Amino acid sequence: MHAGELVLGLVPPEGLQFHFRQAIEIAGATRIGHGIDIFYEHNAYELLQKMKQLNIAIEKDTHLKRYVSIIQDSDVYPVIYDSNNVVLSLPPIINGDHSKITVQTKNVFIECTAVDLHKANVVLNIMVTMFAQYCSKPFEIESVEVEQVDGKVIVYPDLNDRVQDISVKKINQRIGIQVDAEKTAVLLNRMCLGTKIIDSDTIRVNIPVTRADILHFCDIAEDCAVAYGFNNIRKTVPQTSCIGNQFELNRVSDLLRHSVAECGFIEALTFTLCSCPDVAEKFGKNIENIPAVHIANPKTQDFQIGRTSLLPGLLKTIANNQGTALPIQLFEVSDVILKDSTRETGCRNERRLCAIFYNKTPGFETIHGLLDRIMTLVKVPYNENRTNDKGYYLNNQCEDSAFFPGRHAQVIVGGENIGVVGVLHPNVIEHFGLKLPCSILEINIEPFV
Repeated sequence: MHAGELVLGLVPPEGLQFHFRQAIEIAGATRIGHGIDIFYEHNAYELLQKMKQLNIAIEKDTHLKRYVSIIQDSDVYPVIYDSNNVVLSLPPIINGDHSKITVQTKNVFIECTAVDLHKANVVLNIMVTMFAQYCSKPFEIESVEVEQVDGKVIVYPDLNDRVQDISVKKINQRIGIQVDAEKTAVLLNRMCLGTKIIDSDTIRVNIPVTRADILHFCDIAEDCAVAYGFNNIRKTVPQTSCIGNQFELNRVSDLLRHSVAECGFIEALTFTLCSCPDVAEKFGKNIENIPAVHIANPKTQDFQIGRTSLLPGLLKTIANNQGTALPIQLFEVSDVILKDSTRETGCRNERRLCAIFYNKTPGFETIHGLLDRIMTLVKVPYNENRTNDKGYYLNNQCEDSAFFPGRHAQVIVGGENIGVVGVLHPNVIEHFGLKLPCSILEINIEPFV
């Protein structure tokens, strides 16, 4: 079977009305591996009777359940046909009996299914390169042209090496050895990495597709250390001595924790992950406008994204402890996760302080007093002139669907908006299952470091 005879189609579930019949009558299938859509067939009852007469069983593959969720919410299902329009595969669920490999199989078509194109390429490249040694002509691979939905044609597999230039000086610094460019090239060749010496300090490394584990310079340095031999690296005393000290951001965080606790607030520790409605719909916002980091395959609806605010966790904590004596005063000093295209990982952490006051009255004066206390501790004076050169002030010329109109303000420090203080909107309180008003404060404390 040649790759040119294969066609990838997208059909809705109700479009799968003849595949089982064709598999039995044309391909001569003796079993049906997964009959989840058999009732979409024309004359399904008649087909089942025929299968009974021919003793064709539908096997129950419970191990396939883990893959059903990948396509169950899709409007169409991916299906691979051959030139006779016979179904070969319903990725990622099941392969057809028509295309199974036997001891007589000579031509093998390798197809890889994934929800991430990069991961699919990595698996495909490793599969074909490892399988190639068993070909009639060793290491000969036939490529396949794949036509995209937009009409663009891409040839797979792409077996071109990745190229990265490295510094010999940095290699020596990272490992703690002293080798020249020629010796470094020899060490990397031992690890199956092609090299070309550019100059005395630069080596161009060719990374084959079989080395998908190499992502950064540090991975190449590790390979060099392995080839050199860890036992051959001399143990040396560091040329500089220093005294360890607490990370400054953590030091400031601890100081604020103690001070806020002294003001009568109880510290809480909430989950880093939350659901999309927790940061969007419950606050009257659109999730598309929030820089949230989404989890590709969340195991539960409660943990879909990294939190972009500490407030939802504290509101949930109060909702689960409404029998506690009033007022309930909680706070948390922890990180939130925000998208950031300027970072290598595409996101960043931001240390925040959030406090909440829950009582029969909003108690905005309590939260406002806590803000003033925090600013006093970090030595940021109040700016009565509301200028951006120094100090802090509150900007109430803003709108936010999460807060009661006219009862909230932005906290401005040095001209930058670092947070918000105010009374939550009744809709927000209702969405979190609460019955009494709340005042909250949430600020970014990193500018104080």
